[in-house]
Amino acid sequence: MHSVAAVLYPQALATSITLPMEILQAASQMARAADRGAAKVRFLLAAPQRQPLTLASGIALQPDIALADLPPLNLLLLPAIWRNPLAAVTPAQAWQGMLQEQAARGTRICSVGTGSYLLAEAGLLDGKAATTHWNYFEAFSRRYPAVDLKTRHLITQSGNIYCVGSVNSIADLMVHIVEEWYGSSIARAIENQFSPEIRRSFRAAAYQNEADSSHHDEVVAQAQQWLQMHLAAPVSMAQLAAETQLSARTLLRRFKRATGMTPLNYLQSLRIAGAKDLLRHSNLTVGDIAWQQGIQDVSYFSQLFRRHAGMSPLQYRNAVRGKLFTAGSSAEP
Repeated sequence: MHSVAAVLYPQALATSITLPMEILQAASQMARAADRGAAKVRFLLAAPQRQPLTLASGIALQPDIALADLPPLNLLLLPAIWRNPLAAVTPAQAWQGMLQEQAARGTRICSVGTGSYLLAEAGLLDGKAATTHWNYFEAFSRRYPAVDLKTRHLITQSGNIYCVGSVNSIADLMVHIVEEWYGSSIARAIENQFSPEIRRSFRAAAYQNEADSSHHDEVVAQAQQWLQMHLAAPVSMAQLAAETQLSARTLLRRFKRATGMTPLNYLQSLRIAGAKDLLRHSNLTVGDIAWQQGIQDVSYFSQLFRRHAGMSPLQYRNAVRGKLFTAGSSAEP
C-alpha cells in the first residue's frame, strides 16, 4: 500500500490536490489490471479538524482524517495557496510540528507553487534548494534568505523534500513517482493519458542536490552522474565498471538494487528524455536527434523510443505540439 495525504487549508488550490490524486489512482488501477499483486494507493485528505472545509474557490471538501492522526506516509502534499500565501502561513503554525515530524521520519514531502512557504516557515528549506510560484520569487527570497531559491527550475529536490513551481509541474513529479512505484511502462501510459503535450520529464525539469537521492549507494550515484555526462558517447559496461572501480558483475547487481534498472536501461531512459525535449523544442530530424543522443542506428532509436514512449518519435512530436499556436495564426475564422 502506498499511503499519500494532502493537507487541506481554506486557501488551497483544488487542482493541486485532485490532479496528483487522479494520476496516482489511475496508475494504481493500471498496475493492478496487469498484476493483481501491485500495491494500491490510499489517498487521504487531512486537515486540523475533521470538519467540511470550503476552499476560496467555493469547492467544499470533507477531510478523511485529522492531521494529528496521520499514519505513516509515503508522500505528503502541500497544495498551492491561492493568492497571498501569507494568509495560510499564520494558521499553519499550529501544525508546523507535524511537518517537521514527517520530514524527520523520512516521508517524501512535496509543496506545490506557494505551498513552499509552509515548508520554509517550518524551517525545512533552510540551506536547501527550493522553488515556488514565479510571481513570488522576490517576496519569497526576502522572507526566507536562508533558502537556496532556484528560479530557473520548475522542480527541486533536497533529500526527501520536493518543491514544484506550478500545477503542471506536479504532474511531472507524479509521473516520476509512478515510475518508481510501478515501473516505466505504467509511467509512460499515465504520461500519454494526462496531457503529454505539456509535461517535461522529471530529470529534465528538476534541480537535485544529489544525482539520485532515492537511494544511498554513493558508487551507483557516481555511475549515474558519469552516464549523464556521457550521453552522446558509446558506453560499455566494462568502461562504466572501470570508472567505479568495481567488477562489471558487482556494479550491475548494486545498480539494479539501488535503482530498479540496469545501467543500460538507465542510460536509455536518459537518452529518451533528451530526445523528447529535442522533439518538443527543435526541428531536428529524427536521425539528428538519435545521433545527438549517442545512437547511430535510426531504426533502433525509433524502436527504442516506441518502447519507452508508446509511440514513434514523429507521433510524439505531433502530440506534444498539437496544442501549440503557430506563429502568425489568426484568431479570426
